[in-house]
Amino acid sequence: MDAQGRGRADDIDPADQWVLNPNTGEYELRLTPSGPQSPVPGPRRPRPRAGGPGGAGRPGGAVRDRAAAPEQRPAPGREVPAQRRRRGEPEEPPGRRSRRPVKKKSRAKKAVLWTGGVMAFVVVAAAAGAYLYLEHLNDNIQSVSDDGASTGGFSKDKAINILLIGTDKRTGAGNDKYGDSGSAGHADTTILLHVSKDRSNATALSIPRDLIVDIPDCPTEQEDGSQKVIQGETNTRFNKSLGQAGRTPSCTMRTVTELTGIKPDNFMVADFNAVKTLTSAVGGVEVCLGKDIDDPDSHLKLPKGKHVIEGEQALAFVRTRHSVGLGGDLSRIGLQQQFLSALMRQLKSNDTLKSPSKMITLAEAGTKALTVDSQLDSIDKLKDLGLELGKLNVKNLTFTTVPVIDNPAEKVKVTVVLNPTKAPEVFQAIQNDVSFTEIKQQKKKEASAVAARLKGSKSDASEVRVRIFNGGAPAGSAQETLSWLQTEENVTKSENAGNAPDTLSKTTLEYAPDQADQARRLAAIMGLSGSAMKPGKSVDNAQGLPTMTLTLGKDFKGAGVPLTAPTKAPDVEKSTADKVECAK
Repeated sequence: MDAQGRGRADDIDPADQWVLNPNTGEYELRLTPSGPQSPVPGPRRPRPRAGGPGGAGRPGGAVRDRAAAPEQRPAPGREVPAQRRRRGEPEEPPGRRSRRPVKKKSRAKKAVLWTGGVMAFVVVAAAAGAYLYLEHLNDNIQSVSDDGASTGGFSKDKAINILLIGTDKRTGAGNDKYGDSGSAGHADTTILLHVSKDRSNATALSIPRDLIVDIPDCPTEQEDGSQKVIQGETNTRFNKSLGQAGRTPSCTMRTVTELTGIKPDNFMVADFNAVKTLTSAVGGVEVCLGKDIDDPDSHLKLPKGKHVIEGEQALAFVRTRHSVGLGGDLSRIGLQQQFLSALMRQLKSNDTLKSPSKMITLAEAGTKALTVDSQLDSIDKLKDLGLELGKLNVKNLTFTTVPVIDNPAEKVKVTVVLNPTKAPEVFQAIQNDVSFTEIKQQKKKEASAVAARLKGSKSDASEVRVRIFNGGAPAGSAQETLSWLQTEENVTKSENAGNAPDTLSKTTLEYAPDQADQARRLAAIMGLSGSAMKPGKSVDNAQGLPTMTLTLGKDFKGAGVPLTAPTKAPDVEKSTADKVECAK
């Protein structure tokens, strides 16, 4: 039986006989001794001459006497056998030093060592490569100042509002063929994406480019770092909030805030190239047409039915308007919403998420195609935003459009104005984080709160004791409310407590359990919602009697104006991102 274990009995795998010698850190072959073994050989010394001191040994003195060599003990508790001559090998001829046979590693050990070494190299190389790649992606990102128009950036523990702007600027290869070459561009497609605080739902609100608005004055950072205030315009088209007169995306952001009352956290700007590169990065998106389309202006030519589009064809799709609906911008918005729904589905599909090549291509395309605000100017920040948006289920992403009507000041209808009834309801629903998607859990929670707090017996108004704080309402609101309650609503046991220690965004009424009847009466008088009622504890008024606390928040609109927040979204046209709808 030789050192490689050929012919070994008991079916023992040779790879299992390699053990680690703790003294040397080397792997050594450990064989089960079949008979008395020699100790570990000592260090080599010059071979003694025959007949000289210590020369006793084999005939001719060819090999030194191992017993005469200094003793070298094996590791404690372990007897490591010496290497043995292979079966059938001749003895070394006289006059040569003996040599230890070279150990040959078993295949199993070779595989383990090779795999471990390669994996270590791959891990180190991947870590270095990932770092360099992230730095490369950071270099791709283009950002411009938000000029103080945002909230300062999204927060993980709050609702998120992202302003998505599509510009019609013709920069990029091949885009000058669409005409208007050299234009500074406009806010051609604008969507305010609202993601709920609990990330259970989102609303994508499209703002028509031909909507008549007031563009405010816009402090804007110039290329040399200086500040310039760009004068605003009244009664003008929304799309002029970007590109025109040197306006940057921060000005579009200010215009949206003035229009909706919602201050965006961040903005992202995409040009024609973004549509082409992003759709190609995910391998195309599926859209549906309810009729044949041949639009010479957008260069889209597709038959009725479902199609997977990308690149130039995707750009033509989102630019088409004359061949769908009524042929105007509002019809095109519906087409764009269908396209974005399809893109969202593809982005969240397994085909994309499980394909490293697609994810890398998407990262490249996304960082090159988008311009972001200065609060999103690194791949880490974009990653954090992406993780928050990734929590959303696309079936709870609702697309809708700001409700509008034809501009009554025009004989030939070209522009639109806000629908005075429906538009404020939409804006208020988003401000109050109300879902436009039917989410059963949310509806049950709200219904339960309303039923528990608003339904039940009510005290007479004359029995209601309340003190009133101003916690963010206009100056004088507490006194105004006090006067109104006492003179018009017969709530005579009320008092002005001055300014609240903290500012509140919403008006609240705190009361003790035994004051629920009084709370329901005051809620009915003031038009408070169930969510505004906060069961808690009472305080003593000037007479030492238990009293409720009413704190007027920023949402307070004046004495006698109901404060009931909407608990369901207004009835407007909408679609959800999980469904394919065919453009007509």
